[in-house]
Amino acid sequence: MVFAFSACKKAGSSVVDEPLVKIDETILTKGKVYEAVPNSLSLEDSAIFAQDYINRWIRSELLLSKAELNLTPNEKDVAQLLEEYRRSLLVHQYQQKLLEQKYSPLITGSEIKNYYSEMEDNFKLSTPILKGIFVIVPQSAPNIDDLKRLYRSDDSEDLVRLEAYCFQNAVKYEVFLDHWLTIDDISKRLPEPITRTERFIKNNSYFQTTDSLNHYFLSIREYKLSKELAPLEFVESKIKAILLNKKRLEFIKQLESDLYEEALKNKSIKFY
Repeated sequence: MVFAFSACKKAGSSVVDEPLVKIDETILTKGKVYEAVPNSLSLEDSAIFAQDYINRWIRSELLLSKAELNLTPNEKDVAQLLEEYRRSLLVHQYQQKLLEQKYSPLITGSEIKNYYSEMEDNFKLSTPILKGIFVIVPQSAPNIDDLKRLYRSDDSEDLVRLEAYCFQNAVKYEVFLDHWLTIDDISKRLPEPITRTERFIKNNSYFQTTDSLNHYFLSIREYKLSKELAPLEFVESKIKAILLNKKRLEFIKQLESDLYEEALKNKSIKFY
């Protein structure tokens, strides 16, 4: 089948128009399938894509046939729905074009802080978060005793030594002293997930475990528990997205108002 599709491009229109599947009076041709297959795919992937396309076309046509048989004329009259969809799509595209061309709202740090202060109840943590160090090294990694000392150290030079060691030996490491991660981010990387997460965090400033392949090291330097107020830095991007959307909605609302006033002024609107 892939050979046939590959040959389609070189063959005449008779091959392109050659039928593959027919349902009632509707025909799927080789040409239609060939056009649907992305050029970037290998021959094997093209065959898989083509077969999936054919199967989906068959199911879609069978459903459409049943719909034609079982819906009333009124139910099948979708002209109004299509027109409403067309109108809403055009309006949306115009709004997006104006937003891109004429409106790039800037969100200041003070706006973010004010929103954070006013809406504190919306930013309570649903899961604990923490700052610290997380390292995974293979069982064969050298100088494990040095690693055990370095990942506990608060000394800046030891942190440099730790990162140099991890760069050469670690399967995975993350120094997240300047940003927050959820406990779930860490738990899913351990051999066994952490249970009773809040108790674990309170009782484990340093944690080590192992499995048949790796050693795991976690150092917890700061933490916030569930239902505590999330730090501003943890929710800042979320707040920024909220404020951007709010400003865009306000812009659209003002645009509609301006268009209305302009139409009244130009007497484009006539009331009867």
